[in-house]
Amino acid sequence: MSTPHPFDGRLSVVVPVRNEAENIEPLVREIAAALSGLRAFEIVYVDDGSDDGTHAELERLAASLPQLRHLRHVRSCGQSTAILTGVHSARHPWVATLDGDGQNDPADIPRLLERLAAAQPEENLHMLAGWRAARRDTWLRRLSSRVANGVRSRVLRDATPDTGCGLKLFARDTFLALPYFDHMHRFLPALVQRQGGRVESIVVSHRPRTRGRSKYGVHNRLWVGIVDLFGVAWLMRRARRPEVVDG
Repeated sequence: MSTPHPFDGRLSVVVPVRNEAENIEPLVREIAAALSGLRAFEIVYVDDGSDDGTHAELERLAASLPQLRHLRHVRSCGQSTAILTGVHSARHPWVATLDGDGQNDPADIPRLLERLAAAQPEENLHMLAGWRAARRDTWLRRLSSRVANGVRSRVLRDATPDTGCGLKLFARDTFLALPYFDHMHRFLPALVQRQGGRVESIVVSHRPRTRGRSKYGVHNRLWVGIVDLFGVAWLMRRARRPEVVDG
């Protein structure tokens, strides 16, 4: 994996959503305010088959906010596919992702960008992953997340305390070089490391959900996650990174 393009002040923010009509405008406004000092930015929403007012809200806001673009899946394909759609469409070499429920704070993005801008080429930094050290969720979700992260860390040895955080910053080319599968977004740090890139975790804030309803529960995360974990472990064991020199 080659060294990523240095950050030059241009950023694409990809936000996958499904049935988050109430959260669209507040979050878009926060993202735009947080990134106002950048050379150039865009906000790419991917509507993953919503059947509420999400599409109408995006249409309304895009008419007055030129940085906002939106794409739509006719049928829901899942969060990983929505992220992939957004990254494919992104116009800038670095991409930040956020969950669309408003629990990630866009004000944390400049902190990640500051660390990225200070990175040296020899650090080979391909991804910054948010770490929700103080989660604002129910005790059951916090417990299940702690257990899942512990098991995943022991199996994959990815040295990432919180892979489930939706706030991440990565090189677009790095992401597009990763093996794609459903639910891959939960394992991005391990997949980047498999390709030879370095990942660094940064503590970020986490907010309670105040609008809309969660699409995930403990059970629909747990069983799929177990199957995926063993699949990713299989990929990690079979990774080969040759050192290539001119003949």
